Amino acid sequence: MSKYRISAISYTNTKPFVYGIQHSGLAEKIDLVFDIPAVCAQKLIEDKADIGIVPVAALLYINDYHIISDYCIGATGPVNSVFIFSDKPIEEIKSLQLDSQSRTSNNLAKVLLKNYWKNTPDFVDSNADAFVEIGDRTFGKKDKFRFVYDLAEEWIKFTGLPFAFAVWASNKPISEEFVREFNVALKYGVEHRREVINTIPKRSDFDFEDYLMHRIDYDLDQAKREAVGKYLELVKAL
Repeated sequence: MSKYRISAISYTNTKPFVYGIQHSGLAEKIDLVFDIPAVCAQKLIEDKADIGIVPVAALLYINDYHIISDYCIGATGPVNSVFIFSDKPIEEIKSLQLDSQSRTSNNLAKVLLKNYWKNTPDFVDSNADAFVEIGDRTFGKKDKFRFVYDLAEEWIKFTGLPFAFAVWASNKPISEEFVREFNVALKYGVEHRREVINTIPKRSDFDFEDYLMHRIDYDLDQAKREAVGKYLELVKAL
């Protein structure tokens, strides 16, 4: 049997998933590579990977996608790694620079600007009033700007729903046996987050224990599935 090609996002928030996969019996069944979210999505779109932790906005572009896991990168409150940073309040922003690494968070910013903040800034490549930034590059930056908008928190204020930034999806049917094994591996990683935290070099300006234990919510429950559906409808209406 050929190995499943798996693309994982190379951010701190996926480390529990990687830990679970690496401590499972899946090594002989997979080829695991690490990518930024936009590349992970593109690989599934172009069939250069079979499975990925896919930014949910990319689901609109993957033919015959299947969400194959009960786990995700989600949030039920401030996620502390997906932001709009600015020195102006959101209602005064006239231009916004999007994040080249993210499709979901860029579209989430657009959805919130249109439907929640009722603002229509220009989207530019540089010299903007504000910018979207995600992932590890945001660690320690919250105190460097006058106005900081956590996009998970703002989505929850807008909809009353949690959010799922990325889900484990495939671009083809995957065997039920492998899906069961994969879910067991991910569950193991999520349940052993403290071991993962102990492997991360400490920072004085960011609390990894708080982030992985309390900010990222890994369960893809029904409320997050509902949020994914609502988000995709709003993205299509942009």
